[in-house]
Amino acid sequence: MADLLTHLSDRDRAVLNSLRDLRLLTTELLRRLHFTHEQPTFEGKRHATEAAASVATMRVLSRLEARGLVARLKRRIGGVRAGSSGIVWQLGATGERLLRVLHGEEKRRRYIEPSALFVDHTLAVAEAAVTLQELDRRGVVELVTLEPEPACWRSFLAPHGARSWLKPDLFAITASGDFEDHWFFELDRATEHPGVVVRKAHMYQRYAASGAHQAEHGLFPAVLWVVPDERRKRVIAAALDAERSLQRELFRVVTEERFRSAITGAGGDEAQSGA
Repeated sequence: MADLLTHLSDRDRAVLNSLRDLRLLTTELLRRLHFTHEQPTFEGKRHATEAAASVATMRVLSRLEARGLVARLKRRIGGVRAGSSGIVWQLGATGERLLRVLHGEEKRRRYIEPSALFVDHTLAVAEAAVTLQELDRRGVVELVTLEPEPACWRSFLAPHGARSWLKPDLFAITASGDFEDHWFFELDRATEHPGVVVRKAHMYQRYAASGAHQAEHGLFPAVLWVVPDERRKRVIAAALDAERSLQRELFRVVTEERFRSAITGAGGDEAQSGA
C-alpha cells in the first residue's frame, strides 16, 4: 500500500475518493469532476479542449485500472456508440483496500457487477451530485455540504419511541449571499409505485416532526423528488396531492431537465432557506 501511494497523484486519489463516495461513475462524470477544461488541473495546467480532457480522463483511468485500483462494469451506458464516455467505473479490489487503510475502516465492501436498476439509480444520484459541484465551481451557488449515502441517512425517535431511519439519496446545503438552502434529494427512476413515494414522504414528515434537523439548523430542508420527465412528475405530484395528511409544502417535484434551475431558484423553485 505504501509503495502504491507513492505512484498516485492528488488527482488519482480524488478519482478514487469520488468512486468511494458515489459508488459508480461514468467516464463522462469523472471528466466533469476532475478533468474539466474550465479549471486548472491538479498540476496547474488546463486542458485545451473538452476532447483533450476526455482523452486525459481515459488515460488516467486505464492506468488506475491496470493497478487494480478501479474496475469497469460490463454494462456500458448508451451502448457501444457512447464510446469510452459511457463506461461505468467502480473501485477495484486494490482501490477499495487502499482507501480502507487510508480512512481507517475495517469493514470490507464487496464490489460486484450490480443490477441494471441499481446502476441506473446510482448514476442518477451521481449526476445530481456532480451537477451541484459544477454549480459550485462556476460560482453559481456555494456548495457548503454534500452528503451521499450513507452519510446522509438520519436516525430519529418516532412518536412511539422506537428508533427510525430516514434514508435520502443525497443531502446538500447550498448558499447564495447570506442565505443557505437545505435539500434532501430523492432520485426517482419511474420504477416504483406512487404509493412507495407517498410512504417515503410520510417518513420525511415524521422526521420533520421530530425537530432534529430544526434544532441544529433552525429550518427543515426542502425534499426534492427529481424525476425523468413531465409525465412522471404529474404522477408523483398527483399522488402527493391526494394524500391529505401530508404537509405538501415540504415536497417538490422537478424533472431532471429543471434540476439546475430548481437549485439556483431561476425556475421559481426554492428550498427552505435561512440566513
